[in-house]
Amino acid sequence: MLTNEKAKPLLLVLVGPTAVGKTNLSLTLAEQHQCEIISGDSMQVYRGMDIGTAKASMEERARITHHMIDTHHPDDPFSVAEFQERVRTLIPEIHSRGKLPFIVGGTGLYVESVCYNYQFSEANSDEDLRQQLDAFAILHGDQALHDQLREVDPASAERLHPNDRRRIIRAIEVFRVTGTKLSEQLANQTKESPYNLCIVGLTMDRALLYKRIEERIDIMIEQGLVDEVKRLIDEGCNPDSVAMKGLGYKEIIGYLRGEYSYEGAVELLKRDTRRFAKRQLSWFRHMKDIQWVDVTETTNFSAHLANINDIITGKFVQ
Repeated sequence: MLTNEKAKPLLLVLVGPTAVGKTNLSLTLAEQHQCEIISGDSMQVYRGMDIGTAKASMEERARITHHMIDTHHPDDPFSVAEFQERVRTLIPEIHSRGKLPFIVGGTGLYVESVCYNYQFSEANSDEDLRQQLDAFAILHGDQALHDQLREVDPASAERLHPNDRRRIIRAIEVFRVTGTKLSEQLANQTKESPYNLCIVGLTMDRALLYKRIEERIDIMIEQGLVDEVKRLIDEGCNPDSVAMKGLGYKEIIGYLRGEYSYEGAVELLKRDTRRFAKRQLSWFRHMKDIQWVDVTETTNFSAHLANINDIITGKFVQ
């Protein structure tokens, strides 16, 4: 299936909201098409953050080679530009081993930045402004900072969670320094890919997706999410770091700090995850080249797999 030297290199991509069933399908697809999987999730790079990020298990990683997992300490900064740079290096390395690179994940901007070779620049930066905005958030709260972003760039505010302070600061910084919105800069990126792309998107009935999200969170709690957060803090991870403000961690930290009850933390996590899934779907709907597969009938795994294989064959096998 692999392309010849004169053609664009092949890149297979599977996206969809959290809890839609990407992992199970990706493992079987990877076996069938001789793939190595690249995680397209911005949180799975952090070591020790396993349950809350729903990483592939060690058994699953032994079954299929995975990349972009456990590469950073939770206190280390990690950006879409770094993700893009690393993955652009990984793709030819995977091809050189006779394998097909396969990005699987739900962080839309990260995935799209690789698929369409987005250009990122730190030239339009203002460190003093960043420090001022950070100080504002410490004094007035992350929601107040998020409200500032909503005033100047509603589209970016819709995409970013109020607790994602670093990315909110960057979005405000881009507007203040350049006079243009980050959302507009992203929308104006040239959507030409250096790869022969096959992008498959998974979707399902919204009510069923929300039910699966709530069930997944119940399982995460049973697996020891609270203990995982406690361990990370005991090991010295900064509870106010970008990583620890991620979905599944900030809610538990709030409980551990006594800001709300255990039951309240679980309900908050379920609500936040439903909202996150909605934002994911909104992002993916605006991506071009996605071929959608409805996996609402969850018992029809073989049918969904056959459908995706038809899409891959139609795209890659000429």
